[in-house]
Amino acid sequence: MYPDPYGHDSECHFEPSEYPGASCYDAGESRRARRHGCRHGGWWVFAALLLLVGGSVWLFSRYSFELRHTDNGMTLVVRDPDSAMTDAPPVVETEQPQPLQPKAAGAGPRLTVDDAPGPPLPTGLSGTGLSLQEIYRKVLASVVSITSTLRSGSSTGTGIIMSADGYIITNAHLVDGAVGIEILTWDDQSYAAGLVGSDSTSDLAVLKVESDSLTAADFGSSEQLMVGDAVVAIGDPLGQKLRGTMTDGIISAINRDLIVNGRALTLIQTNAALNNGNSGGPLINAYGQVIGINTMKLSSYYTSASVEGLGFAIPISVAKPVIDELIEHGYVSGRPALGITGKSLPDVYRAYYHLPDGVYVESVDTASDAYAKGLREGDTITAVQGFSVRTIDELNIIKNQYQAGDELELTVFRGGECFTLNVILGEAAG
Repeated sequence: MYPDPYGHDSECHFEPSEYPGASCYDAGESRRARRHGCRHGGWWVFAALLLLVGGSVWLFSRYSFELRHTDNGMTLVVRDPDSAMTDAPPVVETEQPQPLQPKAAGAGPRLTVDDAPGPPLPTGLSGTGLSLQEIYRKVLASVVSITSTLRSGSSTGTGIIMSADGYIITNAHLVDGAVGIEILTWDDQSYAAGLVGSDSTSDLAVLKVESDSLTAADFGSSEQLMVGDAVVAIGDPLGQKLRGTMTDGIISAINRDLIVNGRALTLIQTNAALNNGNSGGPLINAYGQVIGINTMKLSSYYTSASVEGLGFAIPISVAKPVIDELIEHGYVSGRPALGITGKSLPDVYRAYYHLPDGVYVESVDTASDAYAKGLREGDTITAVQGFSVRTIDELNIIKNQYQAGDELELTVFRGGECFTLNVILGEAAG
């Protein structure tokens, strides 16, 4: 039964049969019980709060607290003023890792390319060529696994030992932005690699490790290739778990012109199976000579669909002058640079802002001649040397036909008017 709401009894009680498990604050409670609580039911709460507040005040007045960054994350440091300062753990400050800078270029080996010791061989590796097993045994020791540590994650690929003293060839896109590069040889020897030079236009890079006992590959002339020649590829498809995988096929085409970063490259096409991880590895002829550098990056230029039997490699005849320049200078000298970044605008955007077809200028290097002649961010380049351009690739194809120091005529749209600028090309630094 309910207590008398106007009585002086402070006991809270309910009829057990009617309100099983009921408490002092269940429905039907009197206003007096809400205001004053049950008999002997509130003093201990006040006492506990008093102890908690008092203890906290004493604790914070007696000790000092500090949150610090350590290698293991955030650490709470509690310091007793009576103890020595050396009891506190040292603060470890770490810098954001930076991409590897090219090593000092200069005197170094040149890539040696030899003619094949016999005629091109058809499928089947017959005649004077090596068997598949012999090719594998000959070349495997010259193929390395590459792991590039990036600011976020890592990438893996393949490389080719160029010289016994540690020069290694691979793809530029494997090491772009890397803060660390590790090389793993066929016999499980691990080396930290430095970046000698990288060229994104040709997708080639040269690395260097400290060793004088590596097994260099033999390089053969790619100018002797014919469609139908037998070839094999060795690399790490899908990563190091499958490293040292060899696949075979033929030369499918020798004059595939693809646009890579605005430059037309003539590439080798092969049906030898290439997958992510084969990038930077060797394409090998029937005599065990490296005649191409595989680059899976190019297989997706025409379509994003999954394809089979379609791989590309950079011919050694194309790679040799680039590799020699990277070793000597750290970059490819004489390569022209306009000094701008630009992009192609969607048709809807151009229509809305009344802009013509062309390359929208996103930025201009203030040290370039283009800036000195008046080219600015927001301009639209509609033609180069009198040829209309719609995309940055089209602009670069025309530009790359010239050398640093040459002059280009740009047709520029700004504020509803067109005008021309004669701009001297600079030299790309890498």
